Amino acid sequence: MRFYRPTSPAVRQMTGIEYRKFITEKKPVKALTIKLKSRGGRNSKGRITVRHQGGGAKRSYRMIDFKQSSFGEPAKVEAIEYDPYRTAFIARVVYMSGARNYVIAPQGLNVGDTITASNTVIDLKTGNRLPLRDFPLGSFVYNVELKPGQGGKLARSAGTSIKVMAKEGNFISLQMPSGEVRKVLDMCLASLGSVSNPEKKMVVIGKAGRARHMGTRPTVRGSAMNPVDHPYGGGEGRQMRGLKRPKNAWGKGTRGVKTRRRKARSNVFIIQRRK
Repeated sequence: MRFYRPTSPAVRQMTGIEYRKFITEKKPVKALTIKLKSRGGRNSKGRITVRHQGGGAKRSYRMIDFKQSSFGEPAKVEAIEYDPYRTAFIARVVYMSGARNYVIAPQGLNVGDTITASNTVIDLKTGNRLPLRDFPLGSFVYNVELKPGQGGKLARSAGTSIKVMAKEGNFISLQMPSGEVRKVLDMCLASLGSVSNPEKKMVVIGKAGRARHMGTRPTVRGSAMNPVDHPYGGGEGRQMRGLKRPKNAWGKGTRGVKTRRRKARSNVFIIQRRK
């Protein structure tokens, strides 16, 4: 972690990541980047559907290879890079054929290391990608597929990993970071290890300007609004909520309210819900 000198009230509590210790390359490969249009939380009709988004520093999207479908072809790590669109670090790898790709970098992966994706049993080394059936029980994996060939969907953010709990028939029981236990087909691919940059969750933004650089616009408290704008609005001075349960601006319940559909198709795969 990086701690700043208290030269102003804004940076007194601010912390950050010491990127120089991990990042080995500053500029990305241009052929592996694209520009994404900033929509500011608006849908195709121009209406704001996600509030508090907009602005921020300019950035390029790095195209990540979540499938790693070059089976059996070793890939050498050329560089560890920063990705402005995700919390984890990314690794630039080059295959024996000369092709280059970006992959999610696991904790402990260094420049010069070699990682491999395979449908058969290979060495259990950090970063290697293989079917879930080939991992021993108790292993920690990341970038896990939900459907074979779909590409990694689970455990892709900084510091996350999934634990292989049990094997039953054609399914593998996985324990999610939230505590949920669910079944996934044993043909689905996963990478061994945990995602890099685990210190990300300890970062303190410290000041409003830093949030604006990240594309987050100000959030107004409901209690500071008028009664017409929010259920918490109005009153002389500071008022209590006055409601049994917390609500959002549209009167929908928050904090503890279940938002998952009762008849979701994936219910059959969930063994134990998160706490």
